[in-house]
Amino acid sequence: MTWTPLIHTERAGLTECVHFGAIAVADAQGRLLAHAGDAHWRTFTRSTLKPFQALPLLQGGGAAHFKLDDAQLALLCASHNGEAKHVAQVERLLAASGQSYKRLQCGCHVPYFKELGVEGPEGPYDERHHNCSGKHAGFLAYCVQHGLPMETHLAPSHPLQQAIRRDSAAALDLAESELAMGTDGCSAPNYAVPLHKLAQGFARLASGAPGTPYEESLTMLSRAMRAHPDLVSGTGRNDEAFMRIGRGDWVTKVGADGVQAIGSVSRGEALAIKVADGSKPALFAASVEALDQLGWLDDAQREALAPWRAAEILSVRGAQVGARRAVFQLARA
Repeated sequence: MTWTPLIHTERAGLTECVHFGAIAVADAQGRLLAHAGDAHWRTFTRSTLKPFQALPLLQGGGAAHFKLDDAQLALLCASHNGEAKHVAQVERLLAASGQSYKRLQCGCHVPYFKELGVEGPEGPYDERHHNCSGKHAGFLAYCVQHGLPMETHLAPSHPLQQAIRRDSAAALDLAESELAMGTDGCSAPNYAVPLHKLAQGFARLASGAPGTPYEESLTMLSRAMRAHPDLVSGTGRNDEAFMRIGRGDWVTKVGADGVQAIGSVSRGEALAIKVADGSKPALFAASVEALDQLGWLDDAQREALAPWRAAEILSVRGAQVGARRAVFQLARA
């Protein structure tokens, strides 16, 4: 069966919801170490692809050419809240390549900090506040460095997107023909890949992929993400919390509609999860449970991650009215 039950929610002793999904754990060489459900299920990567979408810029020497620091590199990989600190880094990225935010083609949405009730700038909002604006600023920088047209830079046939497809496939140890293309919410091409290959890619991101052409670039991106988890996501968000709780050992990225990948620097391993119905609470609960089953957590980390496991379902008044529990067991390969 492709999907397996991952998380149950219960109310008054009865199962109310069942969240199905799949989990794959792999190392940088692509060995499948553990799984639940179909580890080879092809799923769209969504924002977990962002570190790999940044590879053409770094492989082409863009970080040195534009004198980008770790904060700016972290923004290339970010799904940020649109807080003032995020907008400031987006502006720095744009200024490095001499571009206006009006050249960004990601569109605009209400920034995440508003939904989370976090303090942030008052509107009006524009493309800089879009959670993907750092990635798109990197797209513009690549076009500037290589003298490419900007008006069509999101088209799959554009040299930038062709380079992203090439480097993403190679970093995930896939042939380009194995990438199934779709379009992400920010209008950029996105790819579906086997879940275990997404795990392998994050194991390579965490370990730096020694001996591959991407070693220096992946090492730089991983270091930047772990050094600035607040820029990768923001206040109250999963990636910031997980990377801080990982104490510099975990590099994590959440994608829309129930995707998450977590790599361990010390282990050279990573897990990738897809929750079929896209539920964020179920995704985060399954991620914590998987980390626990893999033995990646000590007592302090287990306690710190408890809010993300969200075992208790509370009413608006704070009374426990239900429970959320993991029902899967990772099978070791």
